[in-house]
Amino acid sequence: MEKKLALELLKVHEGYSQYVYECKLGVKTVGYGRNLESRGLTQKEAEYLLRNDIDEATNWCSVSLPYYKTLSVARKSVLVDMYVNLGATGLLKFKRMHAALGNSDYTRAAAEMLDSRWATQVGNRAIQLSKIMRDEYV
Repeated sequence: MEKKLALELLKVHEGYSQYVYECKLGVKTVGYGRNLESRGLTQKEAEYLLRNDIDEATNWCSVSLPYYKTLSVARKSVLVDMYVNLGATGLLKFKRMHAALGNSDYTRAAAEMLDSRWATQVGNRAIQLSKIMRDEYV
């Protein structure tokens, strides 16, 4: 099958890079030679990456946040959204929010989300997510 051989050749010739770099021509590139400037990502490719990020976030939250498994789907989704946006390190900085969630105090958790630099940076996103955290519906 010619696609299999092409795949192997391209892997060898392009090499893999997890992070964006500039090729010899100064073009931003990632993966196995994906030209991000002229080709970018299709919506389908971007959604595939997002689903991977959601899987990573869900797994991390399940392991790292003791109260996570007791939350509703809506509240879990808020934490996954925050993880994808902030990463594990950023999400862990919400100490008072985590304490409130550990006590099932969703009103306080929502208030703590809004009382943050993150909330001023992301604006309406924080408002919507805090309402879901407080009220449990979108």
